[in-house]
Amino acid sequence: MSPDRIFSFFMIIVLTLISGVADAQGAIWASKIWDNDRLNPDALWRAALGFGVGIAVYFVMVRFLRQVGIVSPELQTAIYLGVMLVSVALVSRQFFTWQPVDQAVALAILVGIVWLSVRTGAAA
Repeated sequence: MSPDRIFSFFMIIVLTLISGVADAQGAIWASKIWDNDRLNPDALWRAALGFGVGIAVYFVMVRFLRQVGIVSPELQTAIYLGVMLVSVALVSRQFFTWQPVDQAVALAILVGIVWLSVRTGAAA
């Protein structure tokens, strides 16, 4: 494997984690925007910032996904959303309160995304 390809995989991992955590913050704050049926400007600002950083990092990540052969928009989105969903659960600390079977299902979903990437040739 070439050094450029290794670097691309490294960047995918780093950018996916940054994007997932930023979007998780956006989602967590978005759930508080309408506390008591009143607009909470602080929560709105924080949600917008989280989502803004998350999507900006995602745009950069797509470059590295394409460099390693993941060109399918379905798989790019599945990777992004899978990491975001797990990040929300981890950042909110709710993942650790889930039943073990539910934790296993969440991990199986991530494994499924990798499986689809490999089986469909998107990670060539």
